Amino acid sequence: MDIAASVATSRLVAQQRAMDVTAQNLANANTPGYRTERVQFSDWISRQTGAAVPPGGRTINYTQDRATWREQQLGTLTHTGNPFDLAMTGDGYFTVQTPHGPRLTRDGRFGLMPDGRLADSAGNAVLDNNGRPVQLAPTDTQISIAADGTISSENGEITKLGVVAPADPMKLTAEGGTLLRADSTTAPVATPTIVQGATEESNVQPVLEVTRMMTALREFEFTAQFVQAEADRQQAAIDK
Repeated sequence: MDIAASVATSRLVAQQRAMDVTAQNLANANTPGYRTERVQFSDWISRQTGAAVPPGGRTINYTQDRATWREQQLGTLTHTGNPFDLAMTGDGYFTVQTPHGPRLTRDGRFGLMPDGRLADSAGNAVLDNNGRPVQLAPTDTQISIAADGTISSENGEITKLGVVAPADPMKLTAEGGTLLRADSTTAPVATPTIVQGATEESNVQPVLEVTRMMTALREFEFTAQFVQAEADRQQAAIDK
């Protein structure tokens, strides 16, 4: 494969990645707490060692997938009236304990397990600000959750929800629809803004995502045609 085909192939891989991410966004348009994902690409320059670029010449740029980031605008809040449904209007993530360790989520569809633990829809325990599962007593029947995450009942203050933010938002790896693994350190959010009895909907804009998909598909097809034409040209040269 020559340089031109290699450069074009790197572009094909990038466009395939962009289409995959856009398809994932569309699939999660109705997933509470889901944040639209975007892929950051960059061009890196390939130059032979010691080779000088002639006047008027151009360097060769390959396309590289650098990172995946998430749009941070707030999704629409839906009021449910369920005292264990929680939404955030500011930065940060709830923390839950999974079999693979703590994970972050904006999906606040929580509920009470038979043993009194607060858990997400998959049964993962919701953690407090000390990293312990939130545990309610059988006598805690009137639950109030303040904007700062403090959980109280008719018996007094119980605990405070663990709301954290990653040191590097680019280093969040999706695991399933709404769980994220932090690949950098996390720190408590000083002043979380939690709304009790509500959930945050996905911030995906389906019409925009369809437009992005069509654009990426056109670019992919154009580049694929170039790669095929280059392959045909090389084959024709060999056959002569």
